[in-house]
Amino acid sequence: MGHPNAESKLDEPDGQPHESVLDTDAVRQAIGQLKARLLQNGQATELFGQEHDQALDGILGSLHQTFDGRLLYPTAQGRLAHLLYFIIKDHPFADGNKRIGSFLFLLHLQFYGLHLAPGGHARFADNALVALALLVAESDPGQKELMIRLIQHLIGEEG
Repeated sequence: MGHPNAESKLDEPDGQPHESVLDTDAVRQAIGQLKARLLQNGQATELFGQEHDQALDGILGSLHQTFDGRLLYPTAQGRLAHLLYFIIKDHPFADGNKRIGSFLFLLHLQFYGLHLAPGGHARFADNALVALALLVAESDPGQKELMIRLIQHLIGEEG
């Protein structure tokens, strides 16, 4: 496989602290709009986006957690990486977890101004985001921190 210390070489990137914009009402509204478009195109069923026991509240709430008065995920990159990971791995929806996680990830990348790479092209091509979502979905839970750091590095530092 890879170098035995490969995981230790992927340090957490620096990022600027940001306030969170992960408002649950806005997120649910965006998911509802996505579901309507997918239903209209025959790309989803009624199960798409149906929450399990308000699990989305728990995920979004965890991204706002503080310890000793400081945010646990103070940077946009950290929050976005955890958002994608938690939506995909925790399965808060009956159907569509990877698509919803990817959608919310892109939506918030755009909000934070992180959707474009240096040079002005999209930071994540569609096929790259699909591959990332599948990688997260298939990853061992013991690799969580590695997956988070990988996502953060793919997002990059803020300019």
